[in-house]
Amino acid sequence: MSEKRTKYIFVTGGVVSALGKGIASSSLGLLLKKRGLKVNMIKCDPYINVDPGTMNPFQHGEVFVLDDGSETDLDLGHYERFLDQNMSRENNVTTGQIYNTVITRERRGDYLGATVQVIPHITEEIKACLRKPALSNPDTDVIIVEIGGTVGDIESQPFLEAIRQMALESEPEDTLFIHLTLVPYIGTAGELKTKPTQHSVKALREIGIQPKILLCRTAKDLSESIRKKIGLFCNVASKYVFPAIDVETIYEVPLRFHQDGLDDAVCKHLGLELGEPDLSDWENLVSRFKNPNQRVKIAICGKYVNLKDAYKSIIEAFIHAGIENDARVDLIWVSSEDIKQYGADKFLSDIDGLLIPGGFGERGVEGKIEAIRYVREKNIPFFGICLGMQCAVIEFARNICGLEDAHSYEFYADTKKPVIHLMADQEGITNLGGTMRLGAYPAVLDEDSKSYAAYKTNGISERHRHRYEFNNTYREMYADTSLKLIGMSPDGRLVEIIEVVDHPWFVGVQFHPELKSRPTKAHPLFREFITAAVAYTVKKNGSEVTSVSDELEPAGHTREQY
Repeated sequence: MSEKRTKYIFVTGGVVSALGKGIASSSLGLLLKKRGLKVNMIKCDPYINVDPGTMNPFQHGEVFVLDDGSETDLDLGHYERFLDQNMSRENNVTTGQIYNTVITRERRGDYLGATVQVIPHITEEIKACLRKPALSNPDTDVIIVEIGGTVGDIESQPFLEAIRQMALESEPEDTLFIHLTLVPYIGTAGELKTKPTQHSVKALREIGIQPKILLCRTAKDLSESIRKKIGLFCNVASKYVFPAIDVETIYEVPLRFHQDGLDDAVCKHLGLELGEPDLSDWENLVSRFKNPNQRVKIAICGKYVNLKDAYKSIIEAFIHAGIENDARVDLIWVSSEDIKQYGADKFLSDIDGLLIPGGFGERGVEGKIEAIRYVREKNIPFFGICLGMQCAVIEFARNICGLEDAHSYEFYADTKKPVIHLMADQEGITNLGGTMRLGAYPAVLDEDSKSYAAYKTNGISERHRHRYEFNNTYREMYADTSLKLIGMSPDGRLVEIIEVVDHPWFVGVQFHPELKSRPTKAHPLFREFITAAVAYTVKKNGSEVTSVSDELEPAGHTREQY
């Protein structure tokens, strides 16, 4: 019996960034998994940072944290959500990791005096990283490798050279190159233009990579003549030129790909004979997204609201929770600095719920605290995540417990009332990268709580990314108040969840629940938060359910964002 060989699909991008390689790769992964294959995915990031953990969200967007504590690219969130399987540190490879490994080996003398070069040393290390998941899980049928950046970028050249070599070293049916490119529509001319795609593929071919399948990102469908033209000039059969057309929700992309025959083409190129995928659950998901019966307005109050990718997983979690509640979730983006300057009523008077997300740094904190006070007093549903929970603890200490100068040690090291303090094992740490409390940790819930009712279990595991915690010195101060510590670490040392029990729905968590929400399985806390928001808007409007309208965009997805 011949040894099983894992097949590789390499996805590259051209013309411009942000075309949606992550969504396209995840959608293809879903289709292949639905056909019965064991699929894994890898994101190659060309930046020299070891990981995105120290990067400003305005530079890179969200940092997606895995169970094993890895800080990774936000595309791994798409991989987990579409495939409904957890990733590990093997699934994100960066230039920084590669060079760090090679230089460490050179310092040890592993290369026996050789001159260390991009070829072969860097490319060999890249190939080793791409092969590692298959070695770890020999049953893997297909690994989809997404190359970050755009063809022509100097940073991504070693990765492109490495995958070119992998194809040469493999049997022809074991590798497949797919190129995602842009076919822009020029309104003044009334035409789709193929020249950017031609130049992008030309750049790939110049380095020895011939794509077999083209995905053409476009606002208009591709005519047969356009597909033939693209195929002719790019040396690709026209039947393998597929449109990647703008859609209402990213979760519709795999359905469109299957409708157009992309997964059939991939299977043919890889020599795979498989049955049709059962996409009924995905079709139901998209139908429910497009046809909700009610609508709620949720404010997200933070300091990165001008860059929605900083809260990508939160946006997706609201999509999932809305679907399970048969509700459109309209997100209202509110700058915490505006709250501080103009007051909460100006921005929050018409909302059905408030979420304060995680974050770092002092800027905007007072606005978040004021927003929390507003919704607590108005009985508007509240959900605080990480820093959002910490701000809720500070607000309660100031306005209910009488500690007017209560604050977090993170922002004021000389505060006399640090209700939020640095974790003991974080003291003295100077390196910022990878040194926080990261990854999955267990917690035990009080059974008399909204959180327990949501999870339906008293033992949970959630992902963390923070340095500061609830200060146990102040536990007794809260004991006789309505703020209860209902989720704790198993040893009882760390506070994981707080609830205000005389409030319709007021929950703060130290972890990041958004990271584990899936399209067909909304996170329990997000689901119940939206349930509470629906109940609030029904009560606010009498017995009438708030109607769905197009006045606001649904949470997260506009036609420009796939």
